[in-house]
Amino acid sequence: MADEMIVNCLPLTEEERERCRSAAPSVRQEFVGDPKHRADMIWPCHVPQELRESATAIIGNVPIDEVKECKNLKWLQTFSAGVNTYVGEGILAKGAKLSGASGAYGQAVGEHMFAMMWTLLKNIQLYRDNQSKHLWQDEGPVSTPDEVKVLVLGTGDIGSHFAVLSKAVGCYTAGVRRNASQPAPGIDDMHGFDELESLLPHADVIAMSLPSTPDTKHLINRHTLSLMKSNAIVLNVGRGDAIDADALAAALHDRTIQAAGLDVTEPEPLPEDHPLWSEPHCLITPHVAGGSHLEATGRKVIGIVVENLKRYANHQPLLNEA
Repeated sequence: MADEMIVNCLPLTEEERERCRSAAPSVRQEFVGDPKHRADMIWPCHVPQELRESATAIIGNVPIDEVKECKNLKWLQTFSAGVNTYVGEGILAKGAKLSGASGAYGQAVGEHMFAMMWTLLKNIQLYRDNQSKHLWQDEGPVSTPDEVKVLVLGTGDIGSHFAVLSKAVGCYTAGVRRNASQPAPGIDDMHGFDELESLLPHADVIAMSLPSTPDTKHLINRHTLSLMKSNAIVLNVGRGDAIDADALAAALHDRTIQAAGLDVTEPEPLPEDHPLWSEPHCLITPHVAGGSHLEATGRKVIGIVVENLKRYANHQPLLNEA
C-alpha cells in the first residue's frame, strides 16, 4: 500500500502512535494531533493543507471543508459514535468508507444518565439550589431504586450500560427497541416501539438514548407526556430532538411529571430564555456526558481505531462502517 497515506489527527501518546504503526505497518501514517488536547471535551482535528491532496485516509472528526479538499480520500474514521455529519452529498469522495466509534461511549454516557437518575430520585438538585441560597429547608419525599420501574428507550451500548447499573441497585428494567426479539444486557423485558404508549403509564423513569431519525423526532411530546405517571422522571442523553422541549417545560411546570434530566436539548445550546432553565425539577448538563472527559472513553476510541487500521490495511470489513 505504498500509495496510501493515513493522516491521524487524534491526540495520541507516543506509545499509542506506535500501536497505530504496528497495526498497519505497510501504510504511511502521519500523526498531526497534539497530546495536550487529550482531556478536551472534543478533540480538535485538522488535516494540514500540505497533506490534503495525498491523504487517502483520515482519522478524526475534521471540518467538512477540509474533508472536501481531500479528493483522494478512501476512508474516514471518526472518534464520535455518530457519523451523520459526513453523510451528505459531496462531502466524501465517491466510494469512500466511513466508520465511527460506536461502542466507546456507553460507559461514560450511561454513568452520566445513572447519576442524573439518582440526583432526581433523591431531590439532590433542589438541595444544591438551596445551598446557593444558604437555605436550610426540607424538600420532601424521595424514591428508592428497588421501587422504581425504568423504561429504557434505546438499548444499545449506552442504554444497556445504564440498565445494568440500574438493575444493580434494584430497579426493574424494561427496554424498547426496534427489534423486540433481540435481548440486551440489563433489560428484564424487551418491547417494540409499537407498545410505547401502553408502557409509559407504568414507568417511574423513562431513560432515552435514541439516535436522531424521523421516527424518534419528538417521540416525547405533549401527548406521550400526558400518559406518564405524576412521579415520572424523564432522562435524555441521546439526541435533543427526541423530546419536544416546550411540551416538556409545560409538563414540569404543571406537575404532569415530576422531573427531567437532560444532557441534550433542541436546540443546542438551549436558549437562555427557555423555560426549562427555570424549572427546579429539571437538571440540565451541556451535552458533556460523552466526549473525552473520561479517560476510559479515549482508550476505547483508540482501541477501535487500532482495530480498524488493521482491517483497512488487510482489506477487511471495518468496525462500525456506515
